[in-house]
Amino acid sequence: MKKIHWVGLTLIIVAIGILISASRDMSTYSNFKEAEKSSFKVKVVGQLSKDKELVYEPQKDPNYFSFFMKDAEGVERKVILHAAKPQDFELSEQLVLTGQMSGSDFVASDMLMKCPSKYKDEEIYVQSKKGT
Repeated sequence: MKKIHWVGLTLIIVAIGILISASRDMSTYSNFKEAEKSSFKVKVVGQLSKDKELVYEPQKDPNYFSFFMKDAEGVERKVILHAAKPQDFELSEQLVLTGQMSGSDFVASDMLMKCPSKYKDEEIYVQSKKGT
């Protein structure tokens, strides 16, 4: 085989590897009931329960933030995010959390907030310090 064939074959193998690793992160949106059944990370879409308490004490632990969220089915769960509380969190219209259930709590590793804006919708991405 010529060098060009080896280079082409190597590029094809690398491209297939990239596509496989990217496909692991592409998941459909779920709800809390499906997250309870899954042993993998899932994405849950919902809204902040504004009538419940938010716990963030930066003097005690700046990487612990908990709140309650209702999913699209109306099921409410406590969410724990190991990151700082985002600015204007209470104004968010919708939350997309990536994580998994731990007992009755949902432990999120990533959070995407859709916030209202005067001119266009903004999305704010928050990633946990404890990793993925």
